[in-house]
Amino acid sequence: MQNPSDEIKARLDIVEIIREYLPLKPAGINFRANCPFHREKSPSFMVSSEKQIWHCFGCGKGGDVFSFVMEMEGISFVEVLRMLAPKAGVTLKKADPALATQRNRLLDAIELAGQYYHKFLLESPQAEWARQYLKNRGLTDETIENWQIGYSPDSWDSLMKFLTSKGFKENEIFLAGLSIKRDSQPGFYDRFRDRIMFPINEVNGNIVGFSARINPEKEETEKVGKYINSPQSMIYDKSKILFGLDKAKMPIKKEGYVVLVEGQMDVITAHQHGFTNVVASSGTALTVEQTNLLKRYTINIILSFDMDSAGDLAAERGIDQAMRAEMNIKVAEIPAGKDPDEFIKQNSDEWKNVIATAKPMMQYYFDKTFAGIDLDNFEEKNRAMKKVMPILAKLKSKIEQGHWLKRLSQAIDANEIDLKEELNNIITKIITDDTTSSQKPSEIVVLKKSSREEMLAELLVALLIKYPAYIEYTAGRLAPSEFNGKLNQDIYKNLIIYYNKLIEVLASEGGNTELKIDYQNFRQYLEKIELGAIDEEVFNINSQPRTCKLAEYLDRLVVLADKEFFELSEEDARAEVINLINSIRKNYLSCRLKDIVKLISRLENSAKTGEQDNEEIKALMEELKIVAEEIKEL
Repeated sequence: MQNPSDEIKARLDIVEIIREYLPLKPAGINFRANCPFHREKSPSFMVSSEKQIWHCFGCGKGGDVFSFVMEMEGISFVEVLRMLAPKAGVTLKKADPALATQRNRLLDAIELAGQYYHKFLLESPQAEWARQYLKNRGLTDETIENWQIGYSPDSWDSLMKFLTSKGFKENEIFLAGLSIKRDSQPGFYDRFRDRIMFPINEVNGNIVGFSARINPEKEETEKVGKYINSPQSMIYDKSKILFGLDKAKMPIKKEGYVVLVEGQMDVITAHQHGFTNVVASSGTALTVEQTNLLKRYTINIILSFDMDSAGDLAAERGIDQAMRAEMNIKVAEIPAGKDPDEFIKQNSDEWKNVIATAKPMMQYYFDKTFAGIDLDNFEEKNRAMKKVMPILAKLKSKIEQGHWLKRLSQAIDANEIDLKEELNNIITKIITDDTTSSQKPSEIVVLKKSSREEMLAELLVALLIKYPAYIEYTAGRLAPSEFNGKLNQDIYKNLIIYYNKLIEVLASEGGNTELKIDYQNFRQYLEKIELGAIDEEVFNINSQPRTCKLAEYLDRLVVLADKEFFELSEEDARAEVINLINSIRKNYLSCRLKDIVKLISRLENSAKTGEQDNEEIKALMEELKIVAEEIKEL
């Protein structure tokens, strides 16, 4: 019976999974894209459909479908299993020890709480006001079901009792953000009581928190927030969540843009009326993590916030972060001071027009800044200039920057050259601030460049894996020690051993089978060499695999071979092998020649040169002559 991870890998295509994050383009038999893990202009990120692996030749990262999702999502191996299992149609057993991590226990608890709240909303007489409220807000039964909206009973411990009866500990319920510690005595009580519960899902659909709407009858008497959200926890980080993105991500890709609103009801109403590329920032300014999430699916964003003072502020903060992420930004202005929820319900057709006529970001700023400005008043013009200039400084396009700088000079009747100088000062300050305070060391990718000699060795080993018929020829001309780079030496040495064993097997079977290096089989062979004998503990696929440098380096080499030697003829492959052997051999001999000269010089310059030293010098001189002649022949 297959392990869950093997079954998931067998059912999923790595190309399709990575396409959910990156726009892949064909490159021979592989696919390529700009690497999402470091900045680059030319694509060096390669995906092999045949081998089901990926590798970036820029930053050096690579692996299988699990490692890619782990890197992109910043989650553990077990969490990746949990995320990909539904896509593959694989059921994970909750009893598996590897799945019983604390984070997964909390996810299980909050998922069960969501089911409990939803069932209570649908069936309990106590939830009648909540059902009526949702009906009055225009939500259909189908929408309530799709979004799993629920109700938290007006009780101090009903959820606690339910979850503990299902095997969860009180502390786990607390860590999931579902309860609060008592002040005066030991124990906990339910965090959410007598509220409509809107589940908050992360991008892959797991419930990680709740937004809870108070009973309208208690708004005045309880003096608490209309909405309260789950607290920050191991599973819920509001800076990394966009409400509705789990449902909107595919429509966003299809439509080519995302509409960002403020509240959950704005999103739910939009989706109910067929506008499914809408997500919410939940009343907070956009964060780096949120813009990075959106950029997986589109670089085009339309901001549609309530056009009151708070909405204006949110729009500005949203624009600022989206600009830093180099997104194409527009601002949709809803007339008559309405929010998206109210406006869509009253006139969904007009909402289409609002989105279609959304203003480019700089046009929005100009219109907003200069509305009601007295252009004859120097102080007002100066305030307007100081508000617009920092936004201009963040524009990446010099042409667009020049266009709006000219518009600004005309609007405030100022010298364009003077404004340009002021703009350059602002840009310099932004760059300085970004590099000294904003950028974290962990965000800076240092690319380690291999030497030319190491790259030649890498190419030859890659070529031999793709064309194993030349392994024996190469082994007779190059020793592993002549390869530059420890990993190249180790792979080459083990490739020769593996090849000889393969020849023995083929000979015992009659020798009629085509000689071919089986990638998966050779990779397992390298894992055995590096990690030792395979046992259940080392190769328990339900836990994160042990790192094997040789196997990971093999992934790089097979992708490199497909990249550099795609559709190479046997004749061309032989010529390439010979050229690489000669280059590597010549480099090795040249280095050896220099070493011999240094040794001879050291012996000759020693204070005493005895008979033994003279014999050694004589032997070195003989080797020097042989090496020099061989270099000349090459």
